[in-house]
Amino acid sequence: MDATAYVADLVDKARQAQSVFAGYSQRDVDKAVRAIGKAVFDNAETISRLAVEETGMGRYEDKLAKNKGKAKAIWAGLKGKASRGVLRRLEEEGIVEVAKPMGVIGAVTPVTNPTSTPLHNAMIALKGGNAIIIAPHPHAKACGKATVAVMNEALARIDAPEHLIQIVDEPTVEISTLIMRMTDVCISTGGPGMVKAAYGSGKPAFGVGPGNVQCLVDADATLPEAVAKCVRGRIYDNGILCTCEQAVLVSLTALAQVMDEFSKNGAYVVTEPADVAKLRRAAFPDGVVNKKLVGATPQTIADAAGLAIPKDARLIVAMVDKYGPDEPLAREKLFPLLALYTYATREQAIDIAEANLTMEGRGHSVVIHSYTAKNIEYAAERLPVSRFSINQTGSNSLGGSFANGLNPTLTLGCGSWGNNSLSENLWYTHLVNISRIAYEKKHVVVPSDEEVWADD
Repeated sequence: MDATAYVADLVDKARQAQSVFAGYSQRDVDKAVRAIGKAVFDNAETISRLAVEETGMGRYEDKLAKNKGKAKAIWAGLKGKASRGVLRRLEEEGIVEVAKPMGVIGAVTPVTNPTSTPLHNAMIALKGGNAIIIAPHPHAKACGKATVAVMNEALARIDAPEHLIQIVDEPTVEISTLIMRMTDVCISTGGPGMVKAAYGSGKPAFGVGPGNVQCLVDADATLPEAVAKCVRGRIYDNGILCTCEQAVLVSLTALAQVMDEFSKNGAYVVTEPADVAKLRRAAFPDGVVNKKLVGATPQTIADAAGLAIPKDARLIVAMVDKYGPDEPLAREKLFPLLALYTYATREQAIDIAEANLTMEGRGHSVVIHSYTAKNIEYAAERLPVSRFSINQTGSNSLGGSFANGLNPTLTLGCGSWGNNSLSENLWYTHLVNISRIAYEKKHVVVPSDEEVWADD
């Protein structure tokens, strides 16, 4: 069977399953969503270990926490939410909103989050009454299939339609492209090439942009807490998440204490320009990120750079003075290497962060450690990103958590800044069509021309 016929068969099976599922009540839809979330939660140990073994990236303990935590947070966020039939009645406007499925969702999932992304996409797709076909990264097909298998086993136990969730057996770029073209909506949580293909598929698409999370530490921040959270975020799953802190910006007056706090938290700080240059060459040989270091340990990074660091070092911090396009270390690094900048004024800090984001990461995210609303909002007005996490760990907060109001997701839209159609966290509300019933508004007084055009 050629690729087109293979994908056509997947889509046909999905349409048959979705046509049955579309008639399910809200209660039965939620039963199916809960079932797949609980299945991954209960089987997270096996799935997480397989993900590390197959991809060679990240840490088992963090993948376990992520699979369990995301399953729990996603279901908690979806539980009790209306997604079928009448959603809202806006009495004053005479509008009634009715939700309807989009149909068959095609989802391309990444090697960096090979199990939690299929879980999230499947849960929000089913919440909207849709079916889903998942195209995993070729280097993560086994753990992707294992994730889908436990979800489908759970669906079979509640007699849900077969083929509601399918996954490609032998993924290729051609098959992923065909899935995006032949389904009704596509989600691409992959590299820039695949995201571009999603938007060129001719179908509605949700893509992501690269992360390059800037972490701003304000003058009033609690430094021990801020540094500890920055370290935790940078080392999570060996730094492969787009939500991990990439650069930390601290005041010159606080530098000595910050350096001390990094050391207390197990970071190895590199200040000598010659050693920073070695890290730069190892991390970005010929100006391109070293793929061999993605998800690697600090010790592996140090070895590649010809540096000797303690065996128990959790992170490498490189002090740099250049930013934007003049500094490769200012870019996204999918491994536990953090760039450290100092600033003299708040305005200078924003300028540095903005230059780094303009080079890479526009539209994604920023972390701010501050207790001054004026400073936080100044940064939010200046910096071109879709989300700001305040006094939290980037890796665990930007994708939504119980501790904030962001939707729990594995697909973080970057808006027009990142060439995305979405500037928020992908959620079930993005995977339903809304029909609006418009009743005639009674007793409406049409304003005069003078009233409408009056210069208030």
